[in-house]
Amino acid sequence: MTRQEKAAIRSLVKRWCANYDKDAGCLPLDCECYMLGKCWTGAYCRYFCSAVLPLDPVLERSLTVERITETRPCPICGRAFLPDGRQRYCSTACAGTALREQKRAYMRRMRR
Repeated sequence: MTRQEKAAIRSLVKRWCANYDKDAGCLPLDCECYMLGKCWTGAYCRYFCSAVLPLDPVLERSLTVERITETRPCPICGRAFLPDGRQRYCSTACAGTALREQKRAYMRRMRR
C-alpha cells in the first residue's frame, strides 16, 4: 500500500465514515479504528468498503483490483478519473465548461 493510498483512506475515514468518532475511534467496535492503522492490503472494514470507499472511485479501483486500470486527468480541472469508454471529462460540469470554451474559440475565429 502506498503512502498516497494510506493518506486517502485516512481522510475518507475521518471525513465520511459514520462509525468513526475522533474521541472514541470505531463506535461499533469500541476501539481504535481499524482502517486508520492500515499498513497492508488485505481485509478491510465492511462498512468502509460498502459505504465510504465508493466515494473515491480511483482509490476503490486501486485497492480492490489487482491491476490498476488507466486513469486519465481531466483536461479542465486536472482531477484523475476512471474513463468509461471514450469519456474525456470527469463530470458533466467539466464537459459543459469545455463546450463553452470551444464555442468561445469558434466565435473568436469567426469574428476575424
